[in-house]
Amino acid sequence: MDFASSYDYVVVGAGAAGCVVARRLLDRTDASVLVLEAGGTDDRDSVHHTDIASMTSMWGDPTVTWPYETAAQPALNGRTVHLPQGRLVGGGTSVNAMMYVRGNRRDFDHWNFLGNEGWSYEDVLPYFRRSENYHGASSLYRGADGPLDVVPYPAPSEASLAFLDAARELGFDGGADWDYNGERQENAAFLYQSTRTPGDRRASTATAFLDPLRDDPRLTVHTGATATRVVLSGGVAVGVEYVAGDARHVVGATSEVVVCAGALASPKLLMLSGIGPAAELARHGVDTVVDLPGVGRNLQDHLLFGVAYQSLRDLAFPQLLSEAGIFVHTREGLPAASPDLQYFFGPVQFVDDRYRVDGPGFTFAPILARPHSRGTVSLRSADPLDLPVVDPGYLTAEADVDVLVRGITLARELVETSAFSALRGRELAPGGHLTDRKDLAGYVRESASTVWHPVGTCRMGADRDAVVDARLRTVGVDRLRVADASVMPTITAGNTNAATIMIAEKAADLIVEAAG
Repeated sequence: MDFASSYDYVVVGAGAAGCVVARRLLDRTDASVLVLEAGGTDDRDSVHHTDIASMTSMWGDPTVTWPYETAAQPALNGRTVHLPQGRLVGGGTSVNAMMYVRGNRRDFDHWNFLGNEGWSYEDVLPYFRRSENYHGASSLYRGADGPLDVVPYPAPSEASLAFLDAARELGFDGGADWDYNGERQENAAFLYQSTRTPGDRRASTATAFLDPLRDDPRLTVHTGATATRVVLSGGVAVGVEYVAGDARHVVGATSEVVVCAGALASPKLLMLSGIGPAAELARHGVDTVVDLPGVGRNLQDHLLFGVAYQSLRDLAFPQLLSEAGIFVHTREGLPAASPDLQYFFGPVQFVDDRYRVDGPGFTFAPILARPHSRGTVSLRSADPLDLPVVDPGYLTAEADVDVLVRGITLARELVETSAFSALRGRELAPGGHLTDRKDLAGYVRESASTVWHPVGTCRMGADRDAVVDARLRTVGVDRLRVADASVMPTITAGNTNAATIMIAEKAADLIVEAAG
């Protein structure tokens, strides 16, 4: 097949994963790399500032985020949930809350248990270390010479220090210097680490990985370029079709196509290319090339909500959306599993307006760290410019509701410790009058929303529903890999950005190994 232009590798998506894959291919090979990014450049000031106002100003802005919205969620009282995703170079890493959480070591051991060779914690730890330049205490678990700056939280509020003390009163470990990305994550309170430079600029994968090689003639980055299908010939990926403005383009890939478009866009692109559930494709008039029923299935996401209190003292405004946190198990009988409950905590009133009051406050935000509920991403139509239908199936597993109800009761136990005695005012939300499980579950269903961590829709594995194998090769198609959060078999306990970067680091090694 003849193409107007060809590259050794075409990477679809310049987000958390795509920037890393491109950089590492350039580092380790002599290949030419084209990166296609549907969004624009990352040149607006708010991308690089780290203050919360600049960050939140981008959320929901369609010039830098995709306006995804879920289908109505029956278990959330029929609500739809806004689920914006990054729409610019750097993807989510250019608009996210800059919190750096690797996940629990058991997460990766579980991926390995599911048959994914090479994905145990010991296997992936070197990739975490490779990517980061950690500015805290050195250890065997942390990297110090990678492209991505990670800093400890510099100036916690009085409330967050009280959170650390309260956790210790209840028998947990931890403290201001506890490294939850180190030897042990669970059962220890800590201060969150952040992807920013020591000079207080956002460290996205674009600035950390891609920018240093922008002058390399082997790298081409096309923004405003929406991939519409992977071009297949005889079961082999040979190129990518994309639209830019009103023009349609087809570009060749002589080695591989690497899809890094994220857990919502990657399965959509595969389906538009004829790779996916045959019945779903036929419904939209898309010819099936490979019947892969798992494409778009297995969607998982983290949910959170606020448990808020008035503060009896003024509190300094935070420099990070969440200052402190902890990971715990809500059920005693699962010590070999990853913790199922995470907290964000900070000196703000993170609740709906109807619960807010004038003056200072602080909020515990319980997070469903290991959801049992599963959802889907499906085509809305065969038009590549239509966003897919996203149905996460939030809280369809009652066990997930149990975890979040426990999140309320544990927050109440923490706030009743002596550590909070000088700060503790009235409970604003859900309100101290709500005590039985039915009422607390009702508050969870009316208040819970996404932490913007969709994963799992092109999961790796060896069974019938797997989309990629353990080397991230798409089942039934040669020279086509997926390398982003969509390949996670199960979601990590904690924010997914760091694990997505790790996946991209490992993917680059797998690609280079395949090239010989």
